[in-house]
Amino acid sequence: MTEMKRYSVGIDLGTSNTVLAYAQTGSTADGGSPPIRVFPIEQLVSPGEVAARPLLPSVRYQPADGELSEGDLQLPWTGSAADNADAKAPAFAQPQPVVVGRLARLLGAQVPGRLVASAKSWLSHASVDRVAPILPWGAADDVRKVSPVEASASYLAHVRAAWNQQFPDALLEHQDVVLTVPASFDEGARALTVEAARMAGLTTLRLLEEPQAAFYDWLFHHRERLADELAHTRLVLICDVGGGTTDLTLIEVGPDSGAGQPQLTRIGVGNHLMLGGDNMDLALAHLVEARLPGSDGRTRLSAASLSQLVERCRGAKEQLLGPQAPDSASITLLGAGSKLIGGARTAQVTRDEVERVIVDGFFPKVAPNERPGRPRGAIVEFGLPYATDAAVTRHIAAFLSRFAAQSRKALGLPDAPAASSDGNGAGAGDGGSLPIPDTLLLNGGVFRADALTRRLADTLGEWRGEALNVLHNDNPDVAVARGAVAYSLARAGNAPKIGGGSPRSYFLVLDETGERKQDTGQDAEAAPRGICLLPRGTEEGHEILIADRTFALRLGHPVRFHLVSSSADTVYQPGELVDLTGSDFIRLPPIATVVQAHRERAARSETRVQIATSLTEVGTLDVHCIELDNPAQRWLLEFQLRGDNPQVDLSTDDPTAAQHPSLDAALEQIDRCFGSRAQKIDPKEVKRLRAQLEQLLGPRDTWNSALLRELFGALWERARRRRRSADHERLWLNLAGYCVRPGFGYPLDEWRVEQLWSLFDDGIQYVNDSQVWSEWWTLWRRAAGGLDESSQLRVLDAMAYLQTAAQSRHKLPFDVAKSGLADMLRLSASLERIPVERKIELGEAVLTRLKKPAENHQSWWAVGRIGARRPFYGSAHSVVPPEIAGRWLNAILALDWKKVDPAAFAAVQIARMTGDRSRDLADDLRHTVLRRLEASNAPRAWITMVSENVELDNADEGRVFGESLPAGLKLIAS
Repeated sequence: MTEMKRYSVGIDLGTSNTVLAYAQTGSTADGGSPPIRVFPIEQLVSPGEVAARPLLPSVRYQPADGELSEGDLQLPWTGSAADNADAKAPAFAQPQPVVVGRLARLLGAQVPGRLVASAKSWLSHASVDRVAPILPWGAADDVRKVSPVEASASYLAHVRAAWNQQFPDALLEHQDVVLTVPASFDEGARALTVEAARMAGLTTLRLLEEPQAAFYDWLFHHRERLADELAHTRLVLICDVGGGTTDLTLIEVGPDSGAGQPQLTRIGVGNHLMLGGDNMDLALAHLVEARLPGSDGRTRLSAASLSQLVERCRGAKEQLLGPQAPDSASITLLGAGSKLIGGARTAQVTRDEVERVIVDGFFPKVAPNERPGRPRGAIVEFGLPYATDAAVTRHIAAFLSRFAAQSRKALGLPDAPAASSDGNGAGAGDGGSLPIPDTLLLNGGVFRADALTRRLADTLGEWRGEALNVLHNDNPDVAVARGAVAYSLARAGNAPKIGGGSPRSYFLVLDETGERKQDTGQDAEAAPRGICLLPRGTEEGHEILIADRTFALRLGHPVRFHLVSSSADTVYQPGELVDLTGSDFIRLPPIATVVQAHRERAARSETRVQIATSLTEVGTLDVHCIELDNPAQRWLLEFQLRGDNPQVDLSTDDPTAAQHPSLDAALEQIDRCFGSRAQKIDPKEVKRLRAQLEQLLGPRDTWNSALLRELFGALWERARRRRRSADHERLWLNLAGYCVRPGFGYPLDEWRVEQLWSLFDDGIQYVNDSQVWSEWWTLWRRAAGGLDESSQLRVLDAMAYLQTAAQSRHKLPFDVAKSGLADMLRLSASLERIPVERKIELGEAVLTRLKKPAENHQSWWAVGRIGARRPFYGSAHSVVPPEIAGRWLNAILALDWKKVDPAAFAAVQIARMTGDRSRDLADDLRHTVLRRLEASNAPRAWITMVSENVELDNADEGRVFGESLPAGLKLIAS
């Protein structure tokens, strides 16, 4: 295998383009680094015509049946053994004809609704099911859809097939492959990227952050004179604006370490920011849409036609911002079907307009103290959570502010900056309160436009008070792929490397409650202590075993690990015990998990372990717990070191860490009712348990998530004794459901609901008690957000069986009338993961029932929930189609809202603005709802939700859910 790894390969799986670069492994004959080449990827450029191009557009076209012939899609490797040469590396099979690359982009600009684009952006969108077939977004039902993962896999599979055709004796899956990802990708998005590579047959690879790859490319090209090139550089800002994201990274340039090269250390990485070329194309599409012949300002294009227009605007943008740009360009939107030509509409856009929209809109000149805001009318089309503020310059200012302390140190600036000289935050050399890097590296296809490069460099120069050194990037389209190869060469010692290792030290906070007071006489509330897991400067991939300390690891139960970091220069040793006092120590998001015992030790609740740690190349700290008695047994705890809010001050109260002072007394009351002791308690005491808990813990609606989950744990441990009486069962169901609501949003809720689900088949004991039935259905409504699609369908089928039995002569061993039809309806409406077809059936059934005079008006809440435009927890792709939801809304509009209390909020849920025209209702229908809301003096927040794309407030989240949510739990709306 070592002999077969003849090449170092870098793959940039970009939002807009996929690029592959490579170099032969080892040194050249003169001992230097081998050249890095860009691999020309063979692809269809027109039907039946294949040509090699350095860029493979990351798009795929889903042709209609009979649209393209087999000859139109013929590629050099079609049916070739090269793509399947290694049985151990499964090829990615396409079940139906599909077009990838340049021809796909060409066809997508001609035919609306069949182009899969921006799959990479969808990979990082947690509010949709990223492994479900959802793309092309908003396409018609007759278009075959694919998941973002499958789309990404198809681009990688195409590249693999093209390479293997060219190098059949050095298959891609056998080479040293580095795949790049945005620095801001979270662990979920990185894992899905790796899964896409696995589906494409690339089972062994490494990941590298894209901004680092861009810098590696520059380092490689200047490796012979690197010390001179960076002689006056102390801090480099890498700004990588790609098709889907803006990625920001800071690299500190330290003094020569004695090896003739400066020391390079990454000290800052930006948060995930979905802002890039796609947003610019969409902004232009909005401008052109209003100019198309026949546009009246009220009727908008369909999602499919808008997608086609965006592709047309992409080309116009590149033309009008490029060299020797014309004064204007025509943008033509073709018709559909038989009107493909006759239905074409054309609008003009000028170079000045494009510069105003793109340069001024996305790179405005702002002061360094300006921060991103939320302007009205933010562009959020196609269901993607684009940044609400499109100003890249404001996001850069916020990023530099986050890493101000590290930047000051790198630049040699004093800790307390001098006051601004001109009053606007721009002081000499450091931007007043904002230290500005002295060097800038720009990457991404958008920076092929000189106007954007000049604007960003000028803005940062004004902040700094002098011009920045702008590092030349000769080809931003391919720099990331080339840099990935340079990184591989650097690892082998054949190119400069970004060294310095971890910029921080990391510590595991010890749980010593009660122990320190017993052992040392200190108060249990004394400052926390921690064990140094990873000292500052540790290189990536280097594992550190803390051999002189042994830890007790709890098995089979929820456990929580807290991590603290410090960027101080203090030299710590692995395993060193440290008092975590002072401002140097920052608490990071904890990890919560259930560590499962292996089979032969399944009965054990605890085991002795040692800890080994390593820093990965993509920003995670891997912590392995190694069983002392069996070192082959390891448990991996992977800490995420980045995120939207990665730092929490240790000096502030952590509601998840502080135990309620009356918790022990509350657990004792639960044990009296549901414990194993054979004590006789008065049945009235069981009925009083809820009141007793509120007396001890405060009003029930003030219990926060941490307290609720502690109570759920106590109830779950005693679940077998819930059937002692009807009162016991009723109470247990009520409390367990209340304590696990809403079934997600708190660490380990997935595990809790999984345990709870094991009770579903058992059903209830007291089947003739209508209140027990009510609490049973309420339990599953409260936990529904934690159930997957198959579980929700089982719940729905069980309820349908009971409802059918109630309407027929079929006899059951209990009174079906007592099974709680109203509670079933509320539960049914809360099942957001069921297929759209079932939702439609459910909504129509509810509307049929509502025609009966005796039907409860609260059923209108269910209509609003089923037809909602923005799911409470489900995937955005599974909402009811707008034409059907609009019909349901008309039924609500026909009501007297003063007599039917839930009608107004149900209308708000169905008419709510999402910014995604594949989900939003027609503008005229939403305007009708707005008029009714204003006439009925509805809350201003409801009117805003129909007119703007805004989040729910806490009260309205409770209305959607059906009751209040846990105190302190803020859900992220999809």
